[in-house]
Amino acid sequence: MTAMIELNNAEKTFTMHLQGGVELPVVRGVSFHVDAGECVVLSGPSGAGKSSILKMIYGNYRCDSGRIDIRHDGAVIDLAKAEPRRVLNVRRSTIGYVSQFLRAVPRVATIDVVAEPLIAKGVIREAARERAGHLLRRLNIPERLWQLPPSTFSGGEQQRVNIAHGFVSDYPILLLDEPTASLDAANRAVVVELVADKKRNGVAMVAIVHDDEIREAIADRVVDVTTFAAAA
Repeated sequence: MTAMIELNNAEKTFTMHLQGGVELPVVRGVSFHVDAGECVVLSGPSGAGKSSILKMIYGNYRCDSGRIDIRHDGAVIDLAKAEPRRVLNVRRSTIGYVSQFLRAVPRVATIDVVAEPLIAKGVIREAARERAGHLLRRLNIPERLWQLPPSTFSGGEQQRVNIAHGFVSDYPILLLDEPTASLDAANRAVVVELVADKKRNGVAMVAIVHDDEIREAIADRVVDVTTFAAAA
């Protein structure tokens, strides 16, 4: 198998500058890999460092030490030491991120919010909107809503738009932070199907899922984050 993500002894500590420079250790010795076509789920209680690990992989948080190797354009890049411009380049073409919260430009139509990652990669607008519409239908967002901005939607509808935005592109790596948190049973089942589709296409995924049923449905392996918890 080809490792798309490999963490080796990654460590993160926050420095609380407004509290006299107190250091708050988060995780230490984080080591695991994710192969192409595999979904690894991070488990552990709130505050154990799951979201911090996702953000380290995405490059939002810089590691204090260790490596985060990402397979990008046929080469392996240590994202922990990569320059910001390289990190942005990796995000554009290699790593997608589905957070718990929708971030969209106000007043932009939902169909265009979902199509945006494809258009940014050079897909013709009409084709991008067609693919976006397919995902929106699959996630039970009625076509009458597609021309409205998602800011007018309910929390569950916004989350489904967020999922469509994250899944629409062909990123070889996908990070999922509680993608089913505010969804009903029918739409949780759709997300499980979408994850299965990505796995069949060789996408490597790291997910945070608190729902035991969803975790069981999507996880190829579970990594217990408490084994990396840093002692204060």
